[in-house]
Amino acid sequence: MADLSENFDKQRIMEDLLDPKVSSVFIELENEEKDSEYLIEKLQISLSELRSRLSYVMECGFIIVYQKNEKEFFKANFEKLDKIMENANDFSGVVDGLTELDQYLN
Repeated sequence: MADLSENFDKQRIMEDLLDPKVSSVFIELENEEKDSEYLIEKLQISLSELRSRLSYVMECGFIIVYQKNEKEFFKANFEKLDKIMENANDFSGVVDGLTELDQYLN
């Protein structure tokens, strides 16, 4: 598991989490890992788009990808996600991001 002292762009993580496809992946992975076929069918995107949208959160260890029985599986690291969300500064960034997204959508 990646150490939280790792250097990653917290703002970018928050922005990625606001992406509807990325947040949908986290929702799908809430109870268990899912294979890539399930996710691309559920989200109606290609495997390359799925990997592209998740690239930074995977690079930072928020989503782990592994092979099992000749299939590619995705698993969320909610422990790491919870720790970043616990930080008050990060949470205010999420609130600001959601406010900005709401303004954009309206």
